[in-house]
Amino acid sequence: MTDGPFGKRAVQNALRYLIDVARSDNGQARRVANFLLAWWNGDDCGHFPIADLFGVDVTHMTTIIGFLGQHEGAIYPDAFARKAEMIELVHCRRDFNND
Repeated sequence: MTDGPFGKRAVQNALRYLIDVARSDNGQARRVANFLLAWWNGDDCGHFPIADLFGVDVTHMTTIIGFLGQHEGAIYPDAFARKAEMIELVHCRRDFNND
């Protein structure tokens, strides 16, 4: 499904927006990064505390969750050609050298 509120185009736009927010220096950045990195690889990058939804504009996250709910298999940000940005977020938002 390409069109509609939970279609591929909507997810591409939401993902682009959320990556920009996660890269920013605003109050939502850490929470949005947690969401994206938990989706990409929660085991290694950490999980998304559900209470973090209280501190973000959930519109774009809802688009991604709605899209994922329509599919039986796993779909990750890599499917939207965003692997480089996700790696960048890992380096910016996670410090694995202090484990």
